[in-house]
Amino acid sequence: MFRIVRKQILNPSVTLMEVEAPLIARKAEPGQFIILRVNDEGERIPLTIADYDREKGTVTIIFQIVGKTTEILGNLEEGDAILDFVGPLGVPSHLEGVKKAAVIGGGLGTAIAFPQAKKLHSLGAEVDAIAGFRNKELIILEEELKSVSNRVFITTDDGSNGNKGFVTDVLKKLLEEGNKYDLVIAIGPLVMMKAVSNLTKQYNIKTIVSMNPIMIDGTGMCGGCRVTVGGKIKFACVDGPDFDGHEVDFDEAMRRQLMYKKEEQVSLDAHKCRLRGVDNA
Repeated sequence: MFRIVRKQILNPSVTLMEVEAPLIARKAEPGQFIILRVNDEGERIPLTIADYDREKGTVTIIFQIVGKTTEILGNLEEGDAILDFVGPLGVPSHLEGVKKAAVIGGGLGTAIAFPQAKKLHSLGAEVDAIAGFRNKELIILEEELKSVSNRVFITTDDGSNGNKGFVTDVLKKLLEEGNKYDLVIAIGPLVMMKAVSNLTKQYNIKTIVSMNPIMIDGTGMCGGCRVTVGGKIKFACVDGPDFDGHEVDFDEAMRRQLMYKKEEQVSLDAHKCRLRGVDNA
């Protein structure tokens, strides 16, 4: 069992949890993930490691409540425990040698972009962080990004924070101003990562994206997390989740992402019906 030592609501649908997992914290690196199971009747879900503290022996996860499992997880409180918490899985991000980088997060992807920016900052790189959200109520980790970045740019689709636009608008402006980046990291919705990759390809800038396809075992055995990169099949769990954004087949990934939307909603609706049945008993 893995005890939750801290819980923080970041916005109405996004929650941060710091979990006691000393063996994972000892080896975790940016870019890696864990797979958890809330209870013995639960499904396995992957979540990226948002942060870790080797001294405290804790791992931080940040998740959005979008389905049955994340809703059950979100109902846990400090002091409660998660049944299974396995990791670190995946290949750590290769960030050594980077002098100047743009780290871009879209929505919840900002939680995954943060450890990348933090690691680059610790290695002495100059970091421009860009994060985009639908509106100002959904903004997360702004102060945390400021602590590990030279500059932070926050945009919203509706302009409610005073900066209307998309992350690609900010990146394009920075590139047109003459900023030279060794690396661009883009993490968030597939359509956003595709747009960033299309832009940086014009400037011949190395671009890394973090893929989050359907995943079951996390060890390369099931094949569920396959993505096409450079015309070849790769598994996000053991070959990634970081890949060259200029080689990812985003259109295929977007089609596969929608495959089980109906079943996911059915599962969530059934869970809510059971809860109402208990409440009315």
